[in-house]
Amino acid sequence: MKKIISLFVLILTFGGISAQDFEVSTLRIGPYKVFMEKTEAEKISGTKLKTTDGIIKNSVKYNGEQIQIDLFETYISEAKPNVPSIMGLTTTSKKFKTKSGIGIGNTKDDLINAYRNHPSFTVHPAWDDKGEKRLKDTGYFTLEDLDAGTQLSFKFVNNIITEISVYLNEGC
Repeated sequence: MKKIISLFVLILTFGGISAQDFEVSTLRIGPYKVFMEKTEAEKISGTKLKTTDGIIKNSVKYNGEQIQIDLFETYISEAKPNVPSIMGLTTTSKKFKTKSGIGIGNTKDDLINAYRNHPSFTVHPAWDDKGEKRLKDTGYFTLEDLDAGTQLSFKFVNNIITEISVYLNEGC
């Protein structure tokens, strides 16, 4: 009987883990999506979120994992001309991965191998906070989703992914 109960608990545990949403794409990190309205994001987070300035972000936890949320007033439609909505998401959690299995801890080579056939990507160096000096050990690999008007960006330091961001493509 104890073995049956133990097996049942084990199945429930793994079933609960697989039901959690740790997916990353050009539109989302976990359950949070670019363009998601503030009220919906607050329901998921269970906390009040503030409109941000691009520097200070809302910090929320999803199943114990940290996600930073940029929340701006934006035009959704004529019926909703100025609605606070998610415009950017960032995480450094190792649990969040793309469908290709890419996440924190993977290498720049892993990124290139996974996305070499993506229709629009860039790899470029990072610059210091003043924008004056190129950082030799830090860079970004960015996938552009032209249909959604978003970008998925991987920051790498010493060729290892350290941060993942999803945000509105400001060039759109």
